[in-house]
Amino acid sequence: MSLDRLAPAVFVLLWSTGWVVAKYASLHSEPFTFLSIRYALSAAAFLALCLVVRARWPSRSTALRAFYSGFFLHGFYLAGLWWAIANGVPAGISGIIAALQPLLTAMAAPFFIGERLQQAQKLGLALGFIGIAIAISPKLLDPATAYLTHAALPLAINLVAMASVTYGTLYQKKHLQSGDLRTIATLQYIGALILTLPLSLIFEHQHFDGAAQAYGALAWSVFGLSMGGVGLLLYLIRRGQVSRAASLIYLMPPAVALEAFIAFGEPLTLPLIVGTVVVVTGVYLTNRKAFSEHRPAEV
Repeated sequence: MSLDRLAPAVFVLLWSTGWVVAKYASLHSEPFTFLSIRYALSAAAFLALCLVVRARWPSRSTALRAFYSGFFLHGFYLAGLWWAIANGVPAGISGIIAALQPLLTAMAAPFFIGERLQQAQKLGLALGFIGIAIAISPKLLDPATAYLTHAALPLAINLVAMASVTYGTLYQKKHLQSGDLRTIATLQYIGALILTLPLSLIFEHQHFDGAAQAYGALAWSVFGLSMGGVGLLLYLIRRGQVSRAASLIYLMPPAVALEAFIAFGEPLTLPLIVGTVVVVTGVYLTNRKAFSEHRPAEV
């Protein structure tokens, strides 16, 4: 099976574990501190890989673009998301906000990179969002989500974080279509670190308790998510439409729920099952290749 066919499924599997990692990490470290350690180690791991394989480094202008894209694609996105959840945004509401990303990407893509969707793809994106809403509807009806006035600022930050990763994805597609993805990823994590490290030093006490679970969460964050998941995301962006790559985000909440059922015995509700079916249908429509579409050229 080619990487083009296997990459989306592996990406969803890896990326969905990020919510589990975030839960464990929050018990053992402050968010900006954890992310700073993660980005520093991720940059070091990618740098080591680049040196071993003698990867070609980009020009100065491309390097600056990689720093810039990493600031939004990794740094501001996760920093804003983790901070918002830690400061009162319920998981159900955050899930709906995250599910807005594919729709926002599809709407912005024609203006930023001239990418237009077919009617079936537009329908797929809409179905994906509807499916997410159905799947997490029990959480949205929870009384705890009825009073969100105390979380106005975290909600705003969560929305800005979602817009940030959307912008970073589009910028990646427009300006970083050439060059070695390994060197670009190295520079992007340095760009993310430029944001999170000052936030940690200014607003936190650099707490990291060093428990086994903390190191386990950190190791998986670096090698499973930053190197595996993000590496595949960059590959998918380069190989196809950004709207298709973004639509895979719709599969995350159902995947996380299934993982929680297997690992922790959390129940699979009827809305979750129905919503997952709708989501999968939507992602299929969004990613289905039209007969007239040409295969992307090798880079």
